[in-house]
Amino acid sequence: MAKTYTGLFEQFTTFEALHRAYGRVVKGRRHQLDVIRFEADLESNLIDIQNSLLWKTYRTGPYRNFKVFEPKERDISALPIKDRIVQHALVETIDPIWSPRFIHDTYACRPGKGAHAGADRAQMFMRNTLRESEVIYVLKADISKYFPSICHDVLKRLLRRRIACKDTLWVIDNIIDSSLEPGDPMPRGIPIGNLTSQLFANIYLHELDEFVKFDLHETRYLRYMDDFAVFGNDKDHLHKVRRDIEDFLYARLGLRCNNKTQVFPVSKTNGRALDFLGYRIWPTHRKIRKNSACRMRRKMKRMARLYHEGKMTMKEVDQVIMSWVGHAGHANTYRLRTRILGDVPFIPPPMHLRKR
Repeated sequence: MAKTYTGLFEQFTTFEALHRAYGRVVKGRRHQLDVIRFEADLESNLIDIQNSLLWKTYRTGPYRNFKVFEPKERDISALPIKDRIVQHALVETIDPIWSPRFIHDTYACRPGKGAHAGADRAQMFMRNTLRESEVIYVLKADISKYFPSICHDVLKRLLRRRIACKDTLWVIDNIIDSSLEPGDPMPRGIPIGNLTSQLFANIYLHELDEFVKFDLHETRYLRYMDDFAVFGNDKDHLHKVRRDIEDFLYARLGLRCNNKTQVFPVSKTNGRALDFLGYRIWPTHRKIRKNSACRMRRKMKRMARLYHEGKMTMKEVDQVIMSWVGHAGHANTYRLRTRILGDVPFIPPPMHLRKR
C-alpha cells in the first residue's frame, strides 16, 4: 500500500512558511503595485492569510484572465498575491512527496531539469539508437488541450494516494475547483497560471510515465509536461506503443493525443529532424526552430525603435538578448546569432528622452 502523509497543514500554515512563500512570490516583482500595497502592511496581511486558513474561511480567487501569444497563444489565469502566497507555501510542503517518485526522464518544472536538459537527453537517445541500427524512429506526441482536459475527480484521487491530511486536502480541493463556472457539469481543467497547476500536471502524467517505463518497458522515453517522445529502431513496434499509450490515456486519465502525434524516421544528418523542446534535433547536431529566429528578428527591430524613443533602456534590451542567446546557444547557431544580433543598429535616444 502506498505511503500516505499527515500533519502537512500545520507545516505550510505557519507564519514562517507563509513569509518564505511571500519572498518567492515577490522576487523580481517588488516594483509592482499589488506587491507594494501588500508589503505596506506585510505582517498583518500574512496573519490574515494564516487566520483564513486556520479558521477555514479561505477561498481561492478571483482570477484575472489574459492571453499570451508567444511561443503560441495560451489562456493564462492569474491570482491575487494572497493566493499565490498560499500556493507557494503549499507546494513547498507537498512537492517533496512526489519529486523523488517522478521518473528521471520528466523535465518540466523540476530543479536541475528543463528544456535544455531534455533536448540533451533526446539527442543521447538518438545516438544510442543509431549505434544499434542504421535507422532512428521517433514516436512524437503531445496531449490535446492538456490543462483544460485534466479531470478533477481523477486528479483528486491521485493526490489522495499520498496525502491523508484532511485539512491539506481541503485547501487543495479549494484550489482545484476554484476555476469552475457555477453549475459546470464537467469538472475539468486547471489554470495554467497557478503554481500548483505545474505540480498537479506532473502528478497527473506521472501515471503515463510509469505505464510507458514499467508496463511497456520503453527505456528511451522522455516527457516535458504534455509533450513526450519514444525512440527506437522498429517502426511497427512504435506504432503499437502509440496505440497502447492512446488507449491508456483515454481509459485512465480521460486524455487524447492531438492530431500531430506520429511515428517518423529521423535522418542522421540533413533529413527530417525531431521538433522538440524548441529545437530541431538530429543525432549529430541541433538547430533552433525557424519561428524562434523570426520572433527574435522582430523583437530586435521593436527594441531598437523603443530604445531610440527612450521607452526602453539598454539594460532591458540586454536582458532580452541574453535570454534568447542562452536558448540559442544550446544549438549550432553561431552564424545565426551573429546575423540576428548584428543586423539591427541601436541608435541612442536624443538627450531629452534618455532615462536618468
